[in-house]
Amino acid sequence: MNVRPDFSKNANMAETAPAFLSVWDMHSYYGESYIVQGISFNVHEGEILALLGRNGAGKTTTLRSIARLDDPQVTHGEIWLDHQPLHLKKAHEAAVAGLGLVPEDRRIIAGLTVEENLKLAQIAPPIGWSIDRLYELFPRLGERRNQEGVTLSGGEQQMLAIARALARDIKVLLLDEPYEGLAPVIVDEIEKTLRHIKEQGMTTVIVEQNAVRALQLADRAVILDTGSIVFDGTAAEVLENEALRAEYLAI
Repeated sequence: MNVRPDFSKNANMAETAPAFLSVWDMHSYYGESYIVQGISFNVHEGEILALLGRNGAGKTTTLRSIARLDDPQVTHGEIWLDHQPLHLKKAHEAAVAGLGLVPEDRRIIAGLTVEENLKLAQIAPPIGWSIDRLYELFPRLGERRNQEGVTLSGGEQQMLAIARALARDIKVLLLDEPYEGLAPVIVDEIEKTLRHIKEQGMTTVIVEQNAVRALQLADRAVILDTGSIVFDGTAAEVLENEALRAEYLAI
């Protein structure tokens, strides 16, 4: 378990902050259901962290808790992003502070074209990547800029959801099951894109049932089991540990 970072007013933040994103002793509930049970982990700037575990382990709840969504309810703990206390913020304030969540259902807005979905994300500052730059990253979206977003294929909708997050000036990209339901060739394309934005300095947390693909992409991994952390280390360590994968990831 990680030691709580010292974010006191008198602290030298550059020296004391152990990570870019830090979660400390976080507890989250859905109603009476105790899902996330006091987890702590760090994500360093510019790295990709794979958050893994079996179904029901608490992965999506963890992402939603970090993003400060109303459901689940975080009852205890601290979340810090680049020296800012996210646990004191509402969801929209956390988004302004630099969190970009791409949910599992993508939430493409019906009735709007691809370009309108992107422009809507930039309706208020802080503004991130330009739309032209996003089309360079996702050429398919440029080709379909005037097509209604919800009529895109599943892979194209995933590209649009990621592009929409990058259209804001975000510091951390949170991805919930980005490969779900996609053909391997599309997964390859999205993975290539994630590697590219990592090269641009983006910090990413990815929740993914396709654990092998996520581990091959990630620098580090955190494995959850029934709401608690059972492993925190490098992705390579998980790939090399057959017993760990079998017990907690069923691979």
